[in-house]
Amino acid sequence: MHASARFTVRYGAELTFAGGDLRPERISVPTRHGWVGVHIYRPAGAPIVGGPAYVHFHGGAWLMRYPQMDEFWCRYVAATARVTVYNVDFRTGPYVAYPVAQHQCHDVAAWVAALGGPVVVGGFSSGGGNAASVCLQARDEGSFTPVLQVLGVPALDLATEVPPGAGMISPSLRALVRRVYFPDPATRSEPYASPVLAPDLTGLPPAVVLTAERDTLRRDGLRYVERLREAGVEVWHDDTPHADHYLLSADLERARTTMAETARRIAAAVAAQSAADPASGTPPVDGWRRTSAPATALSEGRPTPPSRSASGPCSPSHRPTRSPTS
Repeated sequence: MHASARFTVRYGAELTFAGGDLRPERISVPTRHGWVGVHIYRPAGAPIVGGPAYVHFHGGAWLMRYPQMDEFWCRYVAATARVTVYNVDFRTGPYVAYPVAQHQCHDVAAWVAALGGPVVVGGFSSGGGNAASVCLQARDEGSFTPVLQVLGVPALDLATEVPPGAGMISPSLRALVRRVYFPDPATRSEPYASPVLAPDLTGLPPAVVLTAERDTLRRDGLRYVERLREAGVEVWHDDTPHADHYLLSADLERARTTMAETARRIAAAVAAQSAADPASGTPPVDGWRRTSAPATALSEGRPTPPSRSASGPCSPSHRPTRSPTS
């Protein structure tokens, strides 16, 4: 699935409504499970280091490592919400198993937060599950405080069977995901694997939850909306009628409205935080360094990432490598 992704993934080509002229760059960020590549989409006028940020986690059922599948969304958010977007190339099965992807997503988001500026986290499908997991981890560890979580058709319950039917997310796909990325049945109900099963959802950031009427995962989203509201968390929920898992492709005009409203809420969340804490938009002076090392060399010849008990892999003092990419 990794090797064929660039040839088989076609979702989103028709959704590039803004940001088509942005030239992404790639950096490497240290995490507790090694270095992780991150694609950066920076709007004109954005600071090189720090500032308002949106950290995105792509879909692919924890089996497909291809952050470019959500490039249309990253470009759109950068261009319309005027935030720097970090699209995380976290590792997936079959090369790693839970909780590696969840940990890497958290560590990259915390690293971005340490650069200075309000941070929104979000993702689609399994990436939405990762975003919810990141918010729980951030709350539990006290590592940083996201100002908003954006959960698009999120996978939030890996402990429960999906119902049979005509939906894109089939019982056979769920079985494959469990076997490859969640091989230990005991871990599937853990909060960071299945956020909707977390015993306590208080203290989480406001949420944007996008669901689709015919999506097998719709019940995950509906349940999470209900539980978040019960926990006192502000939620904006949008349900696309007559749509399956690829909700934005079902109706392009409606997609424009949904994307615009989501981007507006991202912009409002970071603006409110910046107004409440002006210092949050000021990056640390030593938080960034340009280097000539290729950002794609993430393993051989690299030092081992520092332990979290020291200054931590999320500290901006552990500088990434940086290089342009097409």
